[in-house]
Amino acid sequence: MTNTTKSVRAARPATVLRAVRRFGGWLRYRCRKAASGPPDAGMSTAEYAIGTVAACAFAAVLYKVVTSSTVSGALSEVLDRALHAV
Repeated sequence: MTNTTKSVRAARPATVLRAVRRFGGWLRYRCRKAASGPPDAGMSTAEYAIGTVAACAFAAVLYKVVTSSTVSGALSEVLDRALHAV
């Protein structure tokens, strides 16, 4: 029994050492990953705001152009030609 007890005790430090090394590697990986910061994938809030304002401005200009008398008359003319061509 004495030999079995000694072999179990001798194996424990190696197992603990492997676990500590594995944890140390994981900890170094997590620290490096945290220090590098988040990946830059996508737009930030300010970019969304600028994009939304630009889209609204484009929609307003397009609405004004389409509802103007010149474009409205041209569209009506195209529709009349298409309907009377049949």
